[in-house]
Amino acid sequence: MKSITIKGSKRESVGKAATKALRNADKVPCVLYGGENAIHFSAEEKAFKNLVYTPNVYTATIELDGQENVTCILQDIQFHPVTDKILHIDFYQLFDDKEVTMEIPVNLVGNAPGVIIGGSLRFPNRKLKVKALPANLPDTVDADISKLNIGDKLFVREVEIPNCTILHPENTVVAQVRMSRAAQAPAATEEEATEEAAAE
Repeated sequence: MKSITIKGSKRESVGKAATKALRNADKVPCVLYGGENAIHFSAEEKAFKNLVYTPNVYTATIELDGQENVTCILQDIQFHPVTDKILHIDFYQLFDDKEVTMEIPVNLVGNAPGVIIGGSLRFPNRKLKVKALPANLPDTVDADISKLNIGDKLFVREVEIPNCTILHPENTVVAQVRMSRAAQAPAATEEEATEEAAAE
């Protein structure tokens, strides 16, 4: 999985006044969990742009005061309810020998025959929660829809991710092809015409 480097500085004070001062300076207060002790640090808000405002998923390398590099994942993020400004971020440290849980974007592969003939593709689960060692985390989960006809569904049990465990029930629908409303209307008209002809 690709990683984004964020340069941060450890925080000596974590009180409300210090936190407010950081935000006024366009910095984001953060906490890094997972190690022996939680690490409080801050970083420029713009540094999180490629990590937060993207459909992709990345690990993060936090460079603390230019001396210490810690590999982690974004665990939780808080936004201002009105401005959507980032208020706080929690990170979780990664270790090579410890599995971690992440939501990975699903990449649909192939062309569904049902869509080609006029069906409508539904994609209810655009991310899947998986558990794996950090080195085995994929950038995306490939889901093959090339066999889906109208009425067919692709279930989690049909999706394979090497060296990863998918944390969803096997009958969870990843994608499905349904008859579109445009196709349903002519079909209904034909049925009505057939019924009228039979009545005559």
